[in-house]
Amino acid sequence: MAAVRFFIRSWLVALWVAGLWAFPGSAAALSVSAERILDFRSHIIVHADATMRVTETITVNCARREIKRGIIRDFPTTYRDMFGNTIRVGFEVKEVLRDGRREPFHIKAAPNGQRIYIGQKNVYLRPGVYTYTIVYQTDRQLGYFQDFDELYWNVTGNGWTFPIDHAEAVVTLPEGATITRYAAYTGPMGAQGHDFRVSYDQAGDIVFSTTRGLNPGEGLTIAVAWPKGFVAEPSGAAKAGNFFKDNLSFLLGLLGLVVVLVYYVVVWNRIGRDPEQGVIIPLFEPPQGFSPAATRFLMRFGFDNKAFTAAVVDMAVKGHITIEEDDGDYTLRKRNQDQGPLSSGERKLSNSLFSGVGNTVELKNENHSIIGKARDALKSTLNQELTKVYFFKNSQYLIPGVVLTLLGLAVMVLTAFEPFQAGFSMLWLAIWTGACYFLVTATWKKWQGVRGVEVRQWGKILAAVGTSLFTLAFLAGEVLGIYFLTISLSLGVAFILVVLILVNCLFVHLLKAPTLKGRRVMDQIEGFKIYLSVAEKERLEMFHPPEKTPALFEKYLPYALALDVENEWSEQFAEVLARAQEEGRPYTPVWYHGRSWDSFTPSRFSNNLGSSFAGAIAAASTAPGSASGSGGGGFSGGGGGGGGGSGW
Repeated sequence: MAAVRFFIRSWLVALWVAGLWAFPGSAAALSVSAERILDFRSHIIVHADATMRVTETITVNCARREIKRGIIRDFPTTYRDMFGNTIRVGFEVKEVLRDGRREPFHIKAAPNGQRIYIGQKNVYLRPGVYTYTIVYQTDRQLGYFQDFDELYWNVTGNGWTFPIDHAEAVVTLPEGATITRYAAYTGPMGAQGHDFRVSYDQAGDIVFSTTRGLNPGEGLTIAVAWPKGFVAEPSGAAKAGNFFKDNLSFLLGLLGLVVVLVYYVVVWNRIGRDPEQGVIIPLFEPPQGFSPAATRFLMRFGFDNKAFTAAVVDMAVKGHITIEEDDGDYTLRKRNQDQGPLSSGERKLSNSLFSGVGNTVELKNENHSIIGKARDALKSTLNQELTKVYFFKNSQYLIPGVVLTLLGLAVMVLTAFEPFQAGFSMLWLAIWTGACYFLVTATWKKWQGVRGVEVRQWGKILAAVGTSLFTLAFLAGEVLGIYFLTISLSLGVAFILVVLILVNCLFVHLLKAPTLKGRRVMDQIEGFKIYLSVAEKERLEMFHPPEKTPALFEKYLPYALALDVENEWSEQFAEVLARAQEEGRPYTPVWYHGRSWDSFTPSRFSNNLGSSFAGAIAAASTAPGSASGSGGGGFSGGGGGGGGGSGW
């Protein structure tokens, strides 16, 4: 019967081709619009050892549009189970024919499997009908359930760019096995169409045939179940071996993460543990010899723009400079009268800030070089005075951790199914992540400059909104990069990469530790912060705090800025300053000129210093461009097999 069907089909195809040669006009029309798969037949033989031999016979009409040298057949070999684990099936091409004769082919890696190119690069086909035969061996395609075993198989794949006029699948089971149930599905991915019929051939094998043509993107999927005992089910050891082989990148990456964590925890336990905190009591003055910038530097174990802001405000309070604000723009002006004593860091900041530019510096980006040098002068002085005396950064211990991290990433890439793609995705994501970091930082600075500004200063607000939108676009690219990394490796590997980065960032901070001397000073700063923030107002009264005066407000305002309690400190003086205003002796800071001062709401003024003014300093000290920057319960496309194809 099968021989008769083959003879009839061959005769009809020959007659169809003869018609094309006899009527060249119709041939020309078909060559333009009718490039398609005329017939797609698949014979799947399930062996007792759970391997499968599949013979696909694909008859195509070549019109020299997509099909120029031959066809492409994609075959998925990498899957994800319900837990996200990687499963890689075996795939070996045994034979490729064109019209019954051996045809050259080559195989390249595809995103989730193998891609077979049938034909030769320099040999072009004539328009006409060709029949391709692909024979391949595969394994790990069967499902093993409690009462039955099953083949759930995507016969054609849903990735073809051509329509398929007819598709047919024949399933041969091991000797003695009988089919207990079956199902089939047609249509696009996820559909449950029933455009098929079932019959049995002369050998007793089940035959699934489509009853309508399949459009590009549609396919035929079948499912056949039989009793247990006819196909060898993998043992527990075999399953464990397969899991290790399939997820080698993830398991080695997990091992690398454990090694990195163990290293950092051991190092932190030896040199990163902070000395025990002492008893914290409220203090009404800062530690002797510590400027506001030094106070913040020690508490944060490092320098930031808020330390620079606190130093500038302290210089102003001491009478060294004035801060002038005009509609959100700031100018620092050096005063020529007697000045209060500056810390060594503030002196170097002043010398650098006003060196060669006269007595006035505008906080604008054009002056980034001047302001940046002053910032660096303060940072260098604080670093020399405090590091290794009051705390250790222990940066040298980060180097082995970073090296171990890079080795772990390299191992994950080298053991990936597609090392080049995995390595490229990881490198691209690392670079993109760096760009996102700088963009997020720039956006944060923009919004710092906006906080507290007048509504009419719409230019700054629009600039902050524009930067935010640009940053969001880059963050969307970050998500896309993680998605591609997940495809190249696995969700587990992407998770390990993120955790490794976070672990390194975390221990950058945890490895810093104060000395015993530094811990004592930090305890004093904590006590002083209690006083500034009025966290325990009733308790403070027992210690007889100094009288609240405008001079006291000014004196410790830079420290409040340094310790991020400027609003709390200002609120303490709202009543005092308001009463002075009502008594006809209003207070206005002589070192500040601008719209933000309001004796009735001093917190508005301090908030402006901690946000808008600090943001202006941050923006002005940054060079332009340097902060820029995915039974019946099946569906079409489900199961093993699948893929698709096109021409080339």
